[in-house]
Amino acid sequence: MLQHFKSPKIICGVDEAGRGCIAGPVVAAAVILPRNFRHDFLNDSKQLTEKQRNELRPIIEKYALAFGIGIIDNHTIDEVNILQATYLAMHKAIEQLKNKPELLIIDGNRFKPYKTIEHQTIIKGDGKYIEIAAASVLAKTYRDEIMEKLHEEFPDYNWKKNKGYPTIEHRKAVKESGSCIYHRQTFQLLKPEQLSLF
Repeated sequence: MLQHFKSPKIICGVDEAGRGCIAGPVVAAAVILPRNFRHDFLNDSKQLTEKQRNELRPIIEKYALAFGIGIIDNHTIDEVNILQATYLAMHKAIEQLKNKPELLIIDGNRFKPYKTIEHQTIIKGDGKYIEIAAASVLAKTYRDEIMEKLHEEFPDYNWKKNKGYPTIEHRKAVKESGSCIYHRQTFQLLKPEQLSLF
């Protein structure tokens, strides 16, 4: 059962989606929830079905005291690396908050401090705290929506299904059609044994 993070401070949960993809942006969300917010099936977005995530998104957006979304495209990821791009996405999301948080709780074990706001990293925090779980749902649903739109432009890669993750089907399409403008060129687009096929 998820809990609210215990602190008298204004808490903001922060999480990202798309770090492990080989195409598309990395997307982060920052969410400040009321202290009494509850939902029956809110959890780490990876534990939810797509239908559940899509049901939760408008509920989170409606009841959140503030939320922000940060999007960093694949070209910037290639320029600065995925870790720095993730920090940029998180910072962009935090910048959009209409209320100023006093403590950021971040899913994972690394974060680049944002201005003077105190922060705490929490490994697997999206499965522990409601604030981070809500951020994980928003980050995932916003990113999935982007990948579904990009799928219309490049249907060969089937991004509406794999969302840019390196599935066997996705890598097979890269092998057959090459990469496109939304692929992360600094990532290993093909497995080592596939590289010899070029």
